[in-house]
Amino acid sequence: MTARSLGVLLALTSAASFGVMPVLTKVVYDDGPGVYGVLSVRFSVAAVLLLLLARLRREALPRGRQLRNLVLLGGVGYVTESLCYFSALSRISAGLTALLLYLYPAIVVVLSAVLLRHRPSRTAIGCVAVATAGTALTIGPVAGGQASGVLLGLGAAVSYATYIVLSSRAISGVGPFATSAVVMGSCAVVYDVLAVATRTELPHSAQAWAALGGVTVFGTVVAVAAFFAALPLLGPSDTAVLSTLEPVVSVVVAAVALGERLTPVQVCGGALVIAAVVVLARLVPVPEPMP
Repeated sequence: MTARSLGVLLALTSAASFGVMPVLTKVVYDDGPGVYGVLSVRFSVAAVLLLLLARLRREALPRGRQLRNLVLLGGVGYVTESLCYFSALSRISAGLTALLLYLYPAIVVVLSAVLLRHRPSRTAIGCVAVATAGTALTIGPVAGGQASGVLLGLGAAVSYATYIVLSSRAISGVGPFATSAVVMGSCAVVYDVLAVATRTELPHSAQAWAALGGVTVFGTVVAVAAFFAALPLLGPSDTAVLSTLEPVVSVVVAAVALGERLTPVQVCGGALVIAAVVVLARLVPVPEPMP
């Protein structure tokens, strides 16, 4: 196997692992646990496993200002994104949540232009317009509790895009596993406190715990590790393009495992979003989402 073939396999493994996570999360929620409890377990276990991987790879943990910045990015930025994402999953379908999150590359382009003075090309502006139109089609008509779920899904995309823009300089010189361990460890501390303070419920059944284990191991540790292993083999653009498999996997698995269905109009809207992301990834490399 060539280095590029291995990189493609790793990138697809990462995207598929992230893509299955929303469906596993739905299984966990069916058992009735609170969002804080689910995220507390997910990030606490993932942080420990990623720290072990960092030690095995002899990656030094950040210190000083860099450590402080990563702690803030995890404890504030990533907490906001993950809370919006997982709360959306409790209100709307896994497929719709995944497609809404993938509006984030277009938002990154807009925020980079506003905050970092990066002037986007006409093609990038066109992609933003197409992604926005696709998102509108994907959302479709909503009513009742769905409206809050859609807003939370969009909130996850906005907060993740903001996180990417602000963290573009914070991770310089730090190993990928050390970075992930600090960010997710910071998330874990916040959610552990929230879980204890609110006395949130944890899963009760063995099936729910098994699904939560899948969210932690496959949807977090394996997905992140495979992505960072693919990155030096493929480069950021090709890795990001292959990562667009994630929402496709989410939609297909949700349809098979949970019986969720998207209308033809929503499917067309999702296709527009993914197409815009593919073009944007070629123009402006964007990091992989880690919901």
